[in-house]
Amino acid sequence: MSARPDRTPLPRSFFDRPVLTVAPDLLGRTLARRTPDGPMELRITEVEAYEGEADPGSHAYRGRTARNASMFGPPGHAYVYFIYGMWFSLNLVCGPPDHASGVLLRAGEITVGADLARKRRVSARNDRELAKGPARLATALDVDRSLDGTDLCTGPDSPLSLLAGTPAPPDLLSSGPRTGVGGAGATHPYRYWITHDPTVSPYRAHAPRRRST
Repeated sequence: MSARPDRTPLPRSFFDRPVLTVAPDLLGRTLARRTPDGPMELRITEVEAYEGEADPGSHAYRGRTARNASMFGPPGHAYVYFIYGMWFSLNLVCGPPDHASGVLLRAGEITVGADLARKRRVSARNDRELAKGPARLATALDVDRSLDGTDLCTGPDSPLSLLAGTPAPPDLLSSGPRTGVGGAGATHPYRYWITHDPTVSPYRAHAPRRRST
């Protein structure tokens, strides 16, 4: 019989480390989401790391803007952005303040509140698809820009918090290029996932968007 996931809240010191250390250490952890409709929890199974101004694939590569300000810390906060005019994505900020870095939550298993997720993700064919991909994850957990800058380390009343969960053992971790990242950041092996987990999203190489003529 497997042990229950550890429900100890992770402190700010967990996030105050290099992004390439934090990212794989998030796998198997529990993201707790408090919504007006009830509590939800997600076992994290896939992430991507972004190193900020040192990373051509990062939103912060060219410096601070109104959109990416949350990436510059402090650690332990959420960075939520809007993409393609229709989807939100949830990132966890790490590293010291004023050094932009964060981890995109790409996929996970809804372990609490799956009934709420199904109402938001009516196109999901099964529960494995509820949070299979960053946009699906944010939709399932009712994440939007109103949560940008949320402090995950303020206690159980925060709309977002991270619990110790059950960290994935090293022999079950895989890594490779990030999905959909082009240019100089395309080959960085900064995507991490739990090997063979059915909730992990498929890899897709970057495909340049066609401009209308």
